[in-house]
Amino acid sequence: MSPDSMASGSVRSAAEVNEQIRALWLRAGGSLSPQEREEYELLVVEWAAAIRGSVIEAA
Repeated sequence: MSPDSMASGSVRSAAEVNEQIRALWLRAGGSLSPQEREEYELLVVEWAAAIRGSVIEAA
């Protein structure tokens, strides 16, 4: 996942992003390479944005 894909406006739910985070950890066997760590960090930022979006919608 590149930063460009996040900036393009693709909107995924927090649940979808969370599933991708879980899959990443499973593939990595619990120890992330530097490239996997970068992917993980991007996913966490995307997940947090999705959570914020759902909280704003609920309000």
